Amino acid sequence: MRARHLVAGTILGLLLPISATALSYTISALHDGLQETPPVATPGTGTLTGTYDDVTNLLTWTGSFSDLIGTSTDAHFHGPAAVGAGPAGVTVATNAGSGDVFPLGVTSGNFSGDATITQQQEADLLAGLWYHNIHSTFRTGGEIRGQVTAQLVPEPSTAGLVAFALVGLAVIRRRAA
Repeated sequence: MRARHLVAGTILGLLLPISATALSYTISALHDGLQETPPVATPGTGTLTGTYDDVTNLLTWTGSFSDLIGTSTDAHFHGPAAVGAGPAGVTVATNAGSGDVFPLGVTSGNFSGDATITQQQEADLLAGLWYHNIHSTFRTGGEIRGQVTAQLVPEPSTAGLVAFALVGLAVIRRRAA
């Protein structure tokens, strides 16, 4: 009888709505010249990682780039634009905030920053319609580009519920054996 109550409690716990909390996302992009439109022949590469909080609308990022042919002149998030789509407007400059760091006049470097984005920008970001590119003296429109992807980070409470359910099922199986 006790096992049945544990099963019922576990199932009920999984079905009950969890209170609304912020959803957190990780973002990432891998940069190269082939993603630019039109493609750019360059040995340049880069990476970008970060987070997005859907309650505060705060987007944070860090990244690096190396082996540009020209020296860096600017960097931006652009959108909306699907993979391979032509140039889109700037949505967020990655060197405009007071705490943002983007090295100018170099062929390799690290950058970081944050920005608060709008609801429409959030929708485009989460739909995979943003890209980040790094401009240089070699290609003023962008020498390397990377499509930004966003992945939902599981809530700790959800992970806890799943763990609780698995423990409950293990107990039930052990008692039934």
